[in-house]
Amino acid sequence: MFVKRSIITVYKQTILGPIWFIVQPIMTTGMYMLVFGRIANISTDGLPQILFYLAGIVIWNYFHECFNQTAHTFNQNAQIFGKVYFPRLIIPFAEVLSGLIKFFIQLSIFIIIYLYFLYSGNTAIQPNWTLALVPVYIVLMAGIGLAAGLIFSSLTTKYRDLNHLLTFGIQLLMYATPVIYPVSTVPDKYKIFIQANPLTPVLEGFKYAFLGAGHFSWQALAYSGGFMTILLFMGIIIFHQTERNFIDTV
Repeated sequence: MFVKRSIITVYKQTILGPIWFIVQPIMTTGMYMLVFGRIANISTDGLPQILFYLAGIVIWNYFHECFNQTAHTFNQNAQIFGKVYFPRLIIPFAEVLSGLIKFFIQLSIFIIIYLYFLYSGNTAIQPNWTLALVPVYIVLMAGIGLAAGLIFSSLTTKYRDLNHLLTFGIQLLMYATPVIYPVSTVPDKYKIFIQANPLTPVLEGFKYAFLGAGHFSWQALAYSGGFMTILLFMGIIIFHQTERNFIDTV
């Protein structure tokens, strides 16, 4: 029920409806190709720009969706929480599940374009066995986004000004994550900071699986998995502590 509500309320009374799932990544990819590919001339490791940017956008958008939607759990559902009791974690988990619908629609667009380049004989694209790890990357993005959203939602019940941080904070995080550039182009003195980002192995691994460019290592994947586990554990604890008396402050 909550998954259905999440989808319907967003696109109710819109002209294009769910077509926005397709329009948004395509328009964003086009803008990145113009600004970062043509004007800034940022390298894409020899890959077709549309595939490189779209791959990053698709997986990043899922993280953004999970984080952004769960970050407002308490504020947006205060009326429901105040009327009847049910496990509060159902709502943020429902947001993560509803985000999967948008993700798979956008992933299908990427795969269609990907197959076109692959079967047209583009030798720069080198898919490999790590395609089997794509579900792992999806779980990692969902887990980190959910955990960060739970913590953020809990904090904003008392500190409302944190809501102003959310929009540009996610934008800044995107630039600290290899969405629009490969890690190989980062100067060595800054590379350690980019690699410390737990989202970096997920973005690089996702691109490496489909395109063959990027970086994959079990150590980096384990780092992201460990970070997600710890952060999710902390998020659930903080969430449960907040839900006991949040209704008095929201």
